[in-house]
Amino acid sequence: MDDDLESAEDGLASGNSSFHKLAKGMVAFLRATLGFEPEIIREAAERLADAETTASTDHRRAQKDSHSYRSAVYPPGAEFSLCHAQTQLMSAVIAVLNESLTESIKGFYKLRKAYVTLNTILDAESRYIKTKSGMDTNTPSRRSVESFRSDRSAPSLKGMPGGFGGATSKPPSIRSFREPTANSSNSAATKQDGLTNGAQDHHDDDDEDEFYDADDGTTDKLDNLSLDGEGMLDSKDLPAPDNQAARHGILDHDPDSDVFANPIDVFIHSGANLCFGLLLVMLSMIPPAFGKLLFIIGFHGDKDRGIRMLWQASKFHNINGAMAGLIVLGYYNTFIGMSDIIPDSDPTSIDQNTVEGYPKQRCEALLSDMRRRHPKSHLWLLEEARMQAANKHLSTAISILEKPIKSPLKQVEALKMFERSLDAMYMHDYALCAKSFIACVDLNNWSHTLYYYIAGAANVEMYRQHRTLNPTEAAIYAKKATELFKLAPKHAGKKKFMARQLPFDVFVTRKVQKWETRARDWSVSFVDAVGVSPVEEMIFLWNGYKRMDTSQLEQSLLRLSWSETSNPHWKREGPDEKAILSVLYGATLRNLKRYEEAKEHLRAGVLSYDKNELKGGSRDDWTAPAANYEMSVNCWMQRGEARKEGKEAEVKKWVKECESWIEKAATWEKFELDARIGLKIATAQDTLKRWHEKEGTAK
Repeated sequence: MDDDLESAEDGLASGNSSFHKLAKGMVAFLRATLGFEPEIIREAAERLADAETTASTDHRRAQKDSHSYRSAVYPPGAEFSLCHAQTQLMSAVIAVLNESLTESIKGFYKLRKAYVTLNTILDAESRYIKTKSGMDTNTPSRRSVESFRSDRSAPSLKGMPGGFGGATSKPPSIRSFREPTANSSNSAATKQDGLTNGAQDHHDDDDEDEFYDADDGTTDKLDNLSLDGEGMLDSKDLPAPDNQAARHGILDHDPDSDVFANPIDVFIHSGANLCFGLLLVMLSMIPPAFGKLLFIIGFHGDKDRGIRMLWQASKFHNINGAMAGLIVLGYYNTFIGMSDIIPDSDPTSIDQNTVEGYPKQRCEALLSDMRRRHPKSHLWLLEEARMQAANKHLSTAISILEKPIKSPLKQVEALKMFERSLDAMYMHDYALCAKSFIACVDLNNWSHTLYYYIAGAANVEMYRQHRTLNPTEAAIYAKKATELFKLAPKHAGKKKFMARQLPFDVFVTRKVQKWETRARDWSVSFVDAVGVSPVEEMIFLWNGYKRMDTSQLEQSLLRLSWSETSNPHWKREGPDEKAILSVLYGATLRNLKRYEEAKEHLRAGVLSYDKNELKGGSRDDWTAPAANYEMSVNCWMQRGEARKEGKEAEVKKWVKECESWIEKAATWEKFELDARIGLKIATAQDTLKRWHEKEGTAK
């Protein structure tokens, strides 16, 4: 987690234990998921398959060997069950990235098996909690906090699986263990998948090497790595909360509790919370368009419990804690940043039970701790930039991403460049936006179609800005925009997701064909056939309006007004382009809290048309469902305003209307980019469900 995968590879090279092989697979997995390079994806799949087999063999051996470690909490061999589940989770992700539908389906079945295994481990924790209820440990628990305090003395991590180096001479102490009871949840599913105590029963043999974690040793002061905002918190500043996590069946003690005196238990607990928490969150976020996947997996998600488990895992100073911290920050800064209808939360609250909405100060404390633990990693710089952007500090975010020190990992540099590209787009810095997206082409090969398209869109905006004042310069931008737009579709289809073209590849190809047809039919240049600002359209689809301050939102309104005030071909436009403009106007005005104006644009410019007028051919069929979703967001925001004013009758009215619009959007027929908008819809449905539960009005 310090961006030094080469040293990690060197440290792991000589070992063949389950832990070594898991770590080797994780290194390849990180490379694969950060860069999406086909050869690295294949290597990761091979390593993880080997690690999965070895973990199964070691688990079977540990169950039979009376001298193997016996935990007071977990069943015999649980550490190998966890290794097995972790390899399955990573293999499932790799299978989806492999572009084959068959492999993707296999991946989802692996998710099912991992779910059962992890649930068995966590059942053991639940039984332990019940057994020990009312008994204290030496160190009081501080529940569901992002990480244990940096200034505390952490227990020695030597002898802990999940890292490399620092072997100990004595075997772990043997503790008594109560065997699982017959009423363990999901026991039927466990039998169905051929799992015993959470792992598959394979008959392969392998060397039983031991794998230990080195002491961290260094948590140097980071004078130049503090967050840029004022009043940043450390986790030590946060008050101890009440026992919310225990209500969710989570063993939530701190790392220095006696419960975790043995490093193997630390490894199992942190790893199980990381993996099961991630799985629960992932399943809860599946959009309506992919709802059938839940039938393959056989389980539903639980976002609230999953996030709590990830916070719990992030307390621990090992690879599991670091990965959990990265996922938690990514969830809040990226996923929540893409959503609009989210639970209410106080961003200044330091309540450690807060997981809903966007717990700003809690996330800041987590990021601060992670920067101390891993001072060399640029992944935390990336998350810091995302956090600044989420808080509408786009210029600060770009400054962080433009720091001269580079990560040795090309994949991390690619992520930083992509983030800078988006932030420049949100800031209307078209020159930087175009330059940055072109740079992404050399750093990453995931979606060159998208990179060229947005770079071309940025040049369109510069062309329009100079079209009247400086025709010579405008011609340069027009030529560049045309070249980039024509280049973009040539790269479409080279990458696939579950055997399908990437959604934005399909979108870009259609848009370019649409403009080519218009240019021919209207006898105008290609760049003059481009409709409503394609940059503003991209900003909407990436939910960039949520990251803008007032002046930037006003700039968006100005750029949108060009179509009606300066476009000589606007009178030729039909419902299609007018609907795009109205959706973009609506989203911008909503973020300016001008809710009634926003809704009027949506009603007049989109909802007044028959939906058949907005689909088919080269039309943008996403505008109608997006308008329904936008109407729901306006209602949700107006609910919030009414609650602040104590108008409870209005609150209920707005919630009811919000639900009505969401229902329309959720049951819309298939449309372009339905998965992207579907994620927002799924989050909205979950938020409304939780709202009713809190209000006591659940159906």
